Amino acid sequence: MAEHLASIFGTEKDRVNCPFYFKIGACRHGDRCSRLHNRPTISPTLLLSNMYQRPDMITPGVDAQGQPIDPRKIQEHFEDFYEDIFEELGKFGEIESLNVCDNLADHMIGNVYVQFREEDQAAAALQALQGRFYSGRPIIADFSPVTDFREATCRQFEENNCNRGGYCNFMHVKVIGRELRRKLFGRYRRYRGSRSRSRSASPRHRRDKEPRERSKDRDRDRDRDRDRDHRDRNGRRHERYDRDKDSGSRRKHGSPKRSRSPPPAREGSEERRARIEQWNREKEDKE
Repeated sequence: MAEHLASIFGTEKDRVNCPFYFKIGACRHGDRCSRLHNRPTISPTLLLSNMYQRPDMITPGVDAQGQPIDPRKIQEHFEDFYEDIFEELGKFGEIESLNVCDNLADHMIGNVYVQFREEDQAAAALQALQGRFYSGRPIIADFSPVTDFREATCRQFEENNCNRGGYCNFMHVKVIGRELRRKLFGRYRRYRGSRSRSRSASPRHRRDKEPRERSKDRDRDRDRDRDRDHRDRNGRRHERYDRDKDSGSRRKHGSPKRSRSPPPAREGSEERRARIEQWNREKEDKE
């Protein structure tokens, strides 16, 4: 019995729990629903109910004065709102997804769903949003049971063939431009990529070094490249220069070595006197 109840939980066959509240975190019957709305006490997802106020809310494509609105202006208005909300909620943690409903039914119109990477981040955001206002209207925030938006969104709407229109019971998620998505969510990809790479000095860090340190790095790199160029086929390293011990001059590698005779031994005083006497004797004989 328990396995059967677990298998039908949150589905149409479940006669106890509301499947719409379980899937999309909202129900058209509200508190009058005959099935239970199991409100989570903790969740990585927050629901900000009816937060987004589109400029053509009364009549699609027309403003409050009955004048037609350029669709590009409507998209700009939405993306300004989206970026504003993203930046504010991003202060509390990494945002996995931020979805805004385009539905027209009262229980879904303007609903904003934000899913954080961690539950404690969502809890911190929920606490900070209590009692706050946006555009003069109070923010109504609560934990949401939605964790998989694939089950909450309308597939027909994504394929542009939903025949229920704005009053569909599944999410019609408004789409932001590619550039804005790259700008907002791209920061997390860069951060994750930097953590996976080795801790080498960043270009900015190398650029901020003192000139003397930069010159030392260049000299070290140049010497390393020079030594690498002078490795032979066996991988043995040759010295580029051999130093002459006595003269201190340098000789290029590859030139033949000079044969030097060892210096004569130093004569003693007796040997020197005997040599002088021999020179004098030889001189007298010649005269």
